[in-house]
Amino acid sequence: MDKHRGRREDRRVAREEYAIILDYMPQGNPVDRHHPSHRSRPIAQALGDKYFTLLEFYPKAGVTLSQGEKVYVGFHHKELRDKVEFVWGEPLIYDDLTGVAKSFLPEAVRKVILEKEKVFVTFFNVAAPLTIKLHSLELLPTIGKKTMWVILEERKKKPFASLEDLRKRCKIQDPVEVLTQRIISELKGEERYYLFLDPPPGVENAIVLGYLHRIYRMLKREEGFEEG
Repeated sequence: MDKHRGRREDRRVAREEYAIILDYMPQGNPVDRHHPSHRSRPIAQALGDKYFTLLEFYPKAGVTLSQGEKVYVGFHHKELRDKVEFVWGEPLIYDDLTGVAKSFLPEAVRKVILEKEKVFVTFFNVAAPLTIKLHSLELLPTIGKKTMWVILEERKKKPFASLEDLRKRCKIQDPVEVLTQRIISELKGEERYYLFLDPPPGVENAIVLGYLHRIYRMLKREEGFEEG
């Protein structure tokens, strides 16, 4: 990897403070295609709990990690890294996840959505049109024009207070599952529009809407919302 690319990608990983363990390999990852050193020493794959960055790190000697555990991976307060020795500066792509990590990813994404519920409720309260014919809400799985208009009418009456409030008022069976499917699709690099995430490395001509960045800033200004 060239130095310029490493610096650019390092910013994606560096903005994550905490991450959820997707897979822990105490003997190393024998199928790692890019880093021979990862095949012979303990390594973990994880999901950042702020911007859903896929990342990889070496645990400290003697540390055992559990799937679903949250650990500090931040670059700004390395003294808080009680279990993490070294975080690789380049983000992973979905195809580089192990089978175990891929199978646990939906549960980890759901966990982040529920912990950051206010962020995603705010999305439903502020999501805007993209064009005359297409609204941001329609980029979500199962949200067609009929449901989109119900959401818009309901939020005019009163902003949504929770995802459960959204579910009841708009007859959306499982808003968390809808959001989970969209985020995983963006992690896979399958979309043209990116509602929440930055496109994975290698995805070209994507349109980045940046709702996570915008909502974090909005909530921080309004309420001192803790981003990490």
